Amino acid sequence: MNDSFDIKRWIENPDELLLIAGPCSVESREQFFETSLKLSELHQVNILRGGIWKPRTRPNGFEGIGEKGLKWMKEISRETRLPVMTEVATPQHVELAIKYNIDALWIGARTTANPFSMQQLADSLVGADIPVFIKNPIAPDLKLWIGAFERLASSGLKHLVAIHRGFQDINASPYRNNPRWEIPIELHRQNPEIPIITDISHICGCREILHTTAQKAIDLATNGLMIETHCNPETALTDAEQQITPESLKSLISNLIINKSKSNNADFLLHELRSQIDSIDEELLNLLAKRSKISTQIGDIKKENNLTVLQLDRWNTILSNHIERGKTLGLKEDMIKDIFELIHKDSIDRQL
Repeated sequence: MNDSFDIKRWIENPDELLLIAGPCSVESREQFFETSLKLSELHQVNILRGGIWKPRTRPNGFEGIGEKGLKWMKEISRETRLPVMTEVATPQHVELAIKYNIDALWIGARTTANPFSMQQLADSLVGADIPVFIKNPIAPDLKLWIGAFERLASSGLKHLVAIHRGFQDINASPYRNNPRWEIPIELHRQNPEIPIITDISHICGCREILHTTAQKAIDLATNGLMIETHCNPETALTDAEQQITPESLKSLISNLIINKSKSNNADFLLHELRSQIDSIDEELLNLLAKRSKISTQIGDIKKENNLTVLQLDRWNTILSNHIERGKTLGLKEDMIKDIFELIHKDSIDRQL
């Protein structure tokens, strides 16, 4: 039997890594009980999660079990002595979650992105002393994320937590949602009192890169992890590809390197800055790949129209413009020249 976990106390002093686990959706009493009981045997799990209402992109899909699932959540909470949490998107959701004494709420990325919805939720939570976890908006908009916290804080809520779940990105990436680590890091810099949980399931969108993403999140000083866990992921009604079994969760957690001691300020700042460099480097690679594809298309047009590959006047003009522009940005002329000569050589090679 697990000791009861005090969410509010943890938010006030998040020294230990928080682990939130449970299925993407509460699908049936049997499914939620089997998953939750297995998770309760892992003493690292602090909170059980489960989606009761599921916002789907298109209609006619599984949109959640609804109110009866809240009864099951509290039933399993009493049996395991683990607190439970679910997503709310409307004032009606809030009313029902509070009615059934759900221990904590989270607000999804689509809701966070809508200030009207956030204000409605904030109004419905006035006078409620309940922890609320706020996922980042779908777009990489830090001000929008911070605004969601401000609205809830204005309603008197004192126990707020951020959930970093990544951002939609049109560029090719191994992730379902690009982590853009520099954004939660900046949130922490501006609001160090807000703990940050990393939802690796929604960042990854698949099982294969969960461990490496979890380790990176921990290395960047996240305060906890949210990991979708299902007793039989292959049959899951929502997000089957990113859920793992409780047994796999145990293995994942046991293979993480968790430094429990607080790093000094210099170490943390280095983590922040290196993370920003990693994100910029990834963006540079994506842009270079996109540029190379365009160069290949240009080469095809030149061949079809019997045009020469090397157009020296245009190249000299481009290089001169880049050097002048780079100087205004504080970049060295030799570096700009070397970089763009390599890029130009690759472009020529692709067009030959």
